[in-house]
Amino acid sequence: MQVDPKIRQKSRTLALFTAMTLFAVLAITAQSTAKSKITTFDVPGAGTGAGQGTFAVGVNAGGSIVGQYIDANNVYHGFLRTPKGTFKKFDPAGSTMTSAFALNQEGVIAGWYADTNKVSHGFVRARNGTITTIDVPGAGTGSGQGTLTGDINDFGVIAGYYYDANSAGHGFLRNPEGSITTFDVPGAGTGANQGTFPQFFSCLTDFGAITGFYVDANNVYHGFVRNPDGSMTTFDVPGAGTGAGQGTISYSINREGATTGPYVDANNVNHGFLRSTNGKITTFNAAGAGTGAGQGTIPEGNNGAGAIEGQYVDSNGVNHGFLRSTNGKITTFNAPGAGTGAGQGTIPLTNNHEGAIAGFYFDANNTYHGFLRNP
Repeated sequence: MQVDPKIRQKSRTLALFTAMTLFAVLAITAQSTAKSKITTFDVPGAGTGAGQGTFAVGVNAGGSIVGQYIDANNVYHGFLRTPKGTFKKFDPAGSTMTSAFALNQEGVIAGWYADTNKVSHGFVRARNGTITTIDVPGAGTGSGQGTLTGDINDFGVIAGYYYDANSAGHGFLRNPEGSITTFDVPGAGTGANQGTFPQFFSCLTDFGAITGFYVDANNVYHGFVRNPDGSMTTFDVPGAGTGAGQGTISYSINREGATTGPYVDANNVNHGFLRSTNGKITTFNAAGAGTGAGQGTIPEGNNGAGAIEGQYVDSNGVNHGFLRSTNGKITTFNAPGAGTGAGQGTIPLTNNHEGAIAGFYFDANNTYHGFLRNP
């Protein structure tokens, strides 16, 4: 069965959410625990029904957090949370669904939005709130097509991918002055939901290296790094499956050029990997990770210090957070209030150089809440 690669990207959980109905959160709710150093929060106006709530995606070096929330009318909006806990909410003009994914040290935000025809457009939001729309030449204009922007580095360079008129994916890099370079990994398929997919938030370095995955003509996933000079390095983790929906998925690259992510084996179980700059690959699993299809260990990000964070899914289908230190030791954690049913739990997404981790959790009512875990 063909698997839509958007399900495998760092935004995959968010892309699957179809909004439902109920109430709005009228005020910030925050709680912290000295033991875990985890602060939970909700954007004012976030819905409280199943499938609604707050999704913290990324944290920059200063501790600002970017993400999106779903209101009581099931509409997605972007937000920026400052280190003091205050919120700025925003939507590009014409948006019916705003997804904010990337935030650099200067406070510039990148993401994408869908219009009334369900066509995607990239955007960049300046510190003063000015929003510029990005449409890559060659992007399709049909429902489910268009431009998805997911990375911005401290120099204002932006990366992402776009779907063409055939719904095939292609990578792009946008310089601060607006010039766009498109690229495809050799071996990438050209059918619907195949192609080249740079990943989000922590997949573009200040040097211009990009990581992600490509989907071949057989719908198998492979990792890649696009080097600053435009050359491509592709890789497959030993043990990765070779069936449709299986393979190697690179989710993050740090400033040293090390990449991390999950690989899916022949039994459709997820396992973590770390690929060093010299190409050496180390695999790992979090204790407690399930061994059934769709379960296992899913690294999401590695910071400049080499610490890896992510989630693991246990044998009951519950999500938990983990942090892998540079010596290989893995610490697991759960956000206060996280649900314990299948499909619920804690989902870390990014970590900054200082060791702070941002993400979200599902409660027992399947409502989503943001969290920040400080070191």
